[in-house]
Amino acid sequence: MEYNPNQAMRRQLIFSISIATFLLIATIGLVSYGRGYRFNFNGGKPDFLGTGLLVVTSKPDGAQVFVNGHLTTATDNTINLSPGDYTIRIFKDGYFPWEKKIKIQKEVVAKTDALLFPTAPKLESITNSGVRKPILDPSGTRLAYAEASQSARKNGIYILDLSTRPILTLQSSSQQITDDTADQFSNSNFSFSPDGSELIATTSAQTSYLLDSRTFNASPRDVTATLASVDFSWNKEKSDREKAIMDSLTKELRKLIQDNFKVLEWSLDNSKVIYQASTSAQLPIVINPRLIGTNTSPEQRKLDKGGIYVYDVKQDQNYKVDVKQPQNLHFFPDADHLIYVADQKIDIMEYDGGNRTTIYAGPFEDSYAFPWPDSSKIVILTNLGNPTIAPNLYTIVLK
Repeated sequence: MEYNPNQAMRRQLIFSISIATFLLIATIGLVSYGRGYRFNFNGGKPDFLGTGLLVVTSKPDGAQVFVNGHLTTATDNTINLSPGDYTIRIFKDGYFPWEKKIKIQKEVVAKTDALLFPTAPKLESITNSGVRKPILDPSGTRLAYAEASQSARKNGIYILDLSTRPILTLQSSSQQITDDTADQFSNSNFSFSPDGSELIATTSAQTSYLLDSRTFNASPRDVTATLASVDFSWNKEKSDREKAIMDSLTKELRKLIQDNFKVLEWSLDNSKVIYQASTSAQLPIVINPRLIGTNTSPEQRKLDKGGIYVYDVKQDQNYKVDVKQPQNLHFFPDADHLIYVADQKIDIMEYDGGNRTTIYAGPFEDSYAFPWPDSSKIVILTNLGNPTIAPNLYTIVLK
């Protein structure tokens, strides 16, 4: 057969076009798959459906994931779901279950990051000599407390750095910053400066001292005569910090907060704020169009004066939190959860008020409950129900 170069070129061209077409279709298919599209043969006829993705994670991982009551997978995994509302339940033996309603949208990735708490948390002691009036510094990493049951040189004020890893045990992790040789610091009232570097300690004789919280104070500085000046300086520093947060926001956000919020607490990363509504109002939409892939829990943008809410600055979402003692409501270090201490119970919930879990209901003193910086523990003050002994610091181990 005589070789025909034109036919050979045509065959080569057809082959090249076929390969290019195949690669194009494959690429479109992969992109569509990544965006959640799936083929479905309904009644024998192919149907190209658009779905959404649900990424399910948990801490600890390896938990069971139920979708509308059906065991579907385990964390950490990704599930393709048709658009709609779903009840997602995450369960692991030995932990409280996690449950939430999730809205799945076409071509949108939804996420569930479930923080699971043990049903029988361990208690570990930090101190054993009796502790008074523990307070947490503004950074949430250092705990100050007083000891009064030992000798004058061992009594005084101590600092426990929650951000360090102890070489041996937590009982050896505290640093004494003053003792009772100069005055009765073990029976004083004390408070941190806005940056946590100093403390004011006021003794029963109404003498006030300025203490460096990072070292031992051999000669505490008496600031009784200039206490008003120190207070003014600290209040200004606190005001400047709050102003810096507000100045970092857009004009619309600043107006929304100034018009409607009595700020109770900012999260450590300044992404969310706990506030009391200063007026009854309808919160305006600041971010429009609304962001996709955000928290799908129903918002509450109609404010009732005096109500307690959490506002997500980055996502422009607002949620009401039902608590009776707002002064005992604080952000968890991860900013995605809240800790609430009331009625001799410690509750942890998501910032939108969901999955409220009582993690501890045993005996402890007043509202002394402080989260560890990595969210792995809660520090409490308790005598474990024994009235004959002084209370000590214990950790409730959550991981």
